[in-house]
Amino acid sequence: MSNLQLTWSEAELLANDDVAEPLVAGGVRCHGGFGDDGRYVSPRAKNRVPATEAWQQSHRELFDADILDAPIELWPEAFPNVAQTKHLLREGIPGPTISALTRIGTVEGFGSMIRAVNVEQMQRNFAESIDGTAIAHLQSGLFEAHARDEAGWEEEAGHRQMWFAARDLAFENPVTEDMTQTMLVRMGIVPAGGKPPSPEEVRRNAEAVRRFPDLDLSLEMMVRRMVGLLFIEVSAFHTFAWAEEVLSDTELLAGDARAAELVRFIRADETPHVEYLRTALTEMRDRTFVGESGATVSGAQVIGTLWDTALEQSLGANRESFLRTAMGEVEHALASHPRRDDILDGFRALGSEGEWAVSP
Repeated sequence: MSNLQLTWSEAELLANDDVAEPLVAGGVRCHGGFGDDGRYVSPRAKNRVPATEAWQQSHRELFDADILDAPIELWPEAFPNVAQTKHLLREGIPGPTISALTRIGTVEGFGSMIRAVNVEQMQRNFAESIDGTAIAHLQSGLFEAHARDEAGWEEEAGHRQMWFAARDLAFENPVTEDMTQTMLVRMGIVPAGGKPPSPEEVRRNAEAVRRFPDLDLSLEMMVRRMVGLLFIEVSAFHTFAWAEEVLSDTELLAGDARAAELVRFIRADETPHVEYLRTALTEMRDRTFVGESGATVSGAQVIGTLWDTALEQSLGANRESFLRTAMGEVEHALASHPRRDDILDGFRALGSEGEWAVSP
């Protein structure tokens, strides 16, 4: 076994590298910063990145197994695509792009809910030791680091605010807070009443989709959320590519492409999320789960089942819902436009036929 440091404190996993200059976007101090060489430095990467690399190496040596992968090619490109987005912008229709950036920032902020996951006595759920693994550090640093990256921490803004800053730079502060709320309600991103589901509702929903009744419900909920987050993080790289290309167009948008630069910084920050999630899920896959009755079930069965279920949901119902929402924003923006049909025909000509099967 290699001489690897496999045990880290929460403070170590939340530690930042020193930066020579902070990142400020739209007058807001964001996390991360720039080193002496001018390169962007992601937040909370000082120890989190080498720790994850060590857990991966350790797992390969102990189990002779590869780390789980969710290749980006599994997911379709962003919709509207770059050509469709630029078509709308050239026609003076910025609304759908503004909505998309608002939706992305809001969904990023939801990532902070990972810190609410709580599984008591994690070790009792596995037959094998979890000492020196990413599993053992999920609730003592990894989830918290993920949450801070997405929603910010104390005076530093996170990805939610960075996406909003990118939107505001490119479109010169296009919306007020009230308009943003209205937009999110229209897209179904937040409920009209603004109230999140109660703990009782969350539990009922979890019970309804439970696949392993003998496992601790909180554990299955945690694994399900981790798989879902991994798929969101990986598929989002299509979104990053779309946003970087669109926001780099200085002929169509304001801000001298600074918005695209912000997106590149966010993309860099997301890589540690993908790595720790797939590492911990791999460690679970190659262990044995212990149910509340004492019965065991292979990790391959648990992770495989929840993985396949989440993938089907991501590529099926979730994709269809997203297409309806995105197309709904295009229809909303063109509702009273005198050239609605011509613009819509041009928009559709730049996309794929399957996108219209679920459009409003």
